[in-house]
Formats: sequence, C-alpha cells, structure tokens
Amino acid sequence: MWLNTDRVLYVGLLGTPSLRTFGSYTVYVSVNIPHRIAFEADHWQMGHLSIVPPGVPHRIASSEKMIVTLLIESETVSAAGLPACLRQRGIPTDELRLLAGMHAELEAIRGGGRKAYARSAEFDIAFFGAALPPRTLDPRIASVLTRMKNGCHQLHSAQECADSICVSVSRFLHLFKEDVGIPFRNFRAWKRARSLLTYVKQDGNLTNIALDAGYPDSTHFSHSIRSVYGLTPRSIFAGCRQLQLHSAVAG
Repeated sequence: MWLNTDRVLYVGLLGTPSLRTFGSYTVYVSVNIPHRIAFEADHWQMGHLSIVPPGVPHRIASSEKMIVTLLIESETVSAAGLPACLRQRGIPTDELRLLAGMHAELEAIRGGGRKAYARSAEFDIAFFGAALPPRTLDPRIASVLTRMKNGCHQLHSAQECADSICVSVSRFLHLFKEDVGIPFRNFRAWKRARSLLTYVKQDGNLTNIALDAGYPDSTHFSHSIRSVYGLTPRSIFAGCRQLQLHSAVAG
C-alpha cells in the first residue's frame, strides 16, 4: 500500500466486506477475474474496473482474493474538471482503455520498476494519464484543511476550526460545505476512519489505536470503521499482516 494525505493505492486482500461508504473517489481494479459491484438497492454490475463517487454506499465482491483500490480525496480535486471516467458511477464506458494503462502501471510496480510516487501528481499521471485538476478553495477553508491534514489524528471541532479563521460556527459550516462539497461532520468522520490506514502495520492494542485515531472508545471505533470499510478493525489488521506500506508527502 502506498499513501499520502491525498491518495491511496492498495493492492491486497479484498475480504468479504458488507456495505461500505468511503469519503473519497474510489476506483476498484481487478487483478485477473472481474469483480461485482452494487449500489444500495441496485442490481449487481460486473467488470474489471469500477468507479464509486464520494459518500456513495456500495457492496463489492469477487471470487478473486486480491483487488486493487485507488482512493482520491474529494477535497483535492475539482469535480467538474475530472476526466469523464471518474464522474461516472459503476463500470465506465471506456473501461478497456483505462485498464490498459492501469495494468501497465501495476505490472511496473510488481516488476520493481516503480517503488513509490513522490507526489500526488505522479500518482495521477501513472494511473489516469494526467494530473487531476485541483479544487479551488476559499483560503480560509484551505487553511483548515491543511491544519486537519497535519494533525489528522486529533479531534478538530467545528468551533475550533471556526475560531481559527475568525468566523462563527454557522458561517464556517456553510463555507466548508460550499467549498468541500460535504458537511464538516461527514468529512471529519471519513478522515478519522482513513487514518486507520497508517496503523495497519503496527502491533499495538486496538483500544490504544482507537484512542490515538481520535475515537472515544473501542466500541465506537469498531462500529465506525465497519460502517466505512464494511469490515471490522480486527479483520482489516489481519488482512494487512503481509502488506508493505509506503508513504509520501502530498502535492
């Protein structure tokens, strides 16, 4: 797994997740055998590549144990400026063209020709052919996002964020949703759950990890992680025992 605060590349076990809801744009790529994906009450679709917009509940299944997952944080990209494939939901119409480039990049990784990506732009170019267009943000909201990224394991209240940019809480919440596209509470919950990925190679007690990640207790931690990933924290850690973890700076 390679990750920074803006992107994630996961090549590993899929497990048997229940309904999951990520706060990022999510791209699933099959290694060999097509996977199946369904959105809430929709029928299952089958393909080698599928796209899930931020905040959309979905189920994914495959007879193949391994899967490739790409996560793109929604606050880092302009939704209107994204390639057409990433603005779709489900199996994109140009699946075969996209797969050719992605599989070539994955083969380079497996062959040792690619160790990591120094920046998010390198990641985008490798998998999508170009750097994805950045989202235009109010400088005040941008400063809050930077603060949250630099202390992602801390509990940032709306009041603290509003005070940091000298506006009322109601004004802050309005500005945040207008700029980022989702409510502040949803965004914070996703970032807290996403921070779990930085712990998956640690041997620490799950209760201590829950507290470090900003959860009030292990029960809340377990329920929240399961609602996001469709898997319990224990299952996630068990599935990542053989995983190699690489991290890099954003940008």
